[in-house]
Amino acid sequence: MPYPPLPRTPSGPRRRSLLISVAGTALLVGCSAESDAGGTGGSPSAADRARARAARDSEGLVARYDAVITAHPALAERLRPLRAETVRHAEAFGATGAKSPSPTASASAPAAVPTEEKAALAELAAAERALADRRAQTLLDMPGELARLLASVAAAGAAHAYLLTEGEK
Repeated sequence: MPYPPLPRTPSGPRRRSLLISVAGTALLVGCSAESDAGGTGGSPSAADRARARAARDSEGLVARYDAVITAHPALAERLRPLRAETVRHAEAFGATGAKSPSPTASASAPAAVPTEEKAALAELAAAERALADRRAQTLLDMPGELARLLASVAAAGAAHAYLLTEGEK
């Protein structure tokens, strides 16, 4: 007697897995705000430079969220939680000029946002994915605590990219 065909499982992570990873990321990010690398004399260490770059990258991503929200107000409700999480990432990396929790017009915002909502979300997802990949690569050369922070924020960025493209399917 032949076995019945196996049900087709969707490719990619399941929603429950993503929610658990995002929740774990939030816990790790909240516990990882202190620096674990000391400076050498007057020059910043590689870890300090990586932390500063990660903070700037997160602030740049917040500016992208602001630009998309400004150009497409209908997406504001969907993007607000992801933007707030990105603000927390910038703060965890020690950003001193982290953006406020509400979107505002920013001088550092990207100049052009696609006119179609779907294209704007795809561009935002690509930015999240590229930044997550860059952070995953950077963490290989960083000391323990900073590597864990980069890993958790990279995982959150990958989850953001997935959530931004989830509506397309």
